[in-house]
Amino acid sequence: MTERRVLVVEDERTIAESVAARLRAEGFGVRIAGDGPSAVNAAREMRPDLVVLDIMLPGFDGLEVCRRIQAERPVPVLMLTARDDENDLLVGLAVGADDYLTKPFSLRELAARVHALLRRFERAAAAARDDAPTIRLGDLEINQAERRVRRAGVEAHLTPTEFDLLVHLAGRPRTVLPRTQLLADVWGWADECSTRTVDSHVKALRRKLGGDLIRTVHGVGYALEVRQ
Repeated sequence: MTERRVLVVEDERTIAESVAARLRAEGFGVRIAGDGPSAVNAAREMRPDLVVLDIMLPGFDGLEVCRRIQAERPVPVLMLTARDDENDLLVGLAVGADDYLTKPFSLRELAARVHALLRRFERAAAAARDDAPTIRLGDLEINQAERRVRRAGVEAHLTPTEFDLLVHLAGRPRTVLPRTQLLADVWGWADECSTRTVDSHVKALRRKLGGDLIRTVHGVGYALEVRQ
């Protein structure tokens, strides 16, 4: 198997080197960038399979790095933040991040998140190659082979994780799916403490596709509502 490549973007050298060492021990090829401009250049040169990206960077911040990287080539992004601020996290998800970790974090958890993200993207690529059927529910159309979504004929640009979550909800319309189940099925996690990740992605989907599309069942989870 070809060695998978990870770009680590972090200006705190100690953290960057610790993350890189752990990922190399997991079998990845790793390159480090310490500021916004060098991160964008490194992504263009090495074409990583995944990016670990800090929000707070010199030059320009991680949100701008994410925008520029995703504009050139879709790639899974695990965002790191020292601020447990929901607005930062929602903006990060909106510009193309797929997951996030709040500092301080364990290297074991970071490695697990990296593996889970890559597994999801590999499954999605395989599904596209298999010419998965288009899902049509009311005015919602999900083209799985092309990974494109339209509602009432208007295309919505979703991040890869938003798309995967929507497909999973659409597979069982009107059925309430618990947050913990969504974490396990979409993200590949068994960590019940990370259900906020699901909430953040649902908010992003509502913003892009309409607030009436996904129903919240408080204390349980979410269901996709079909509108004719």
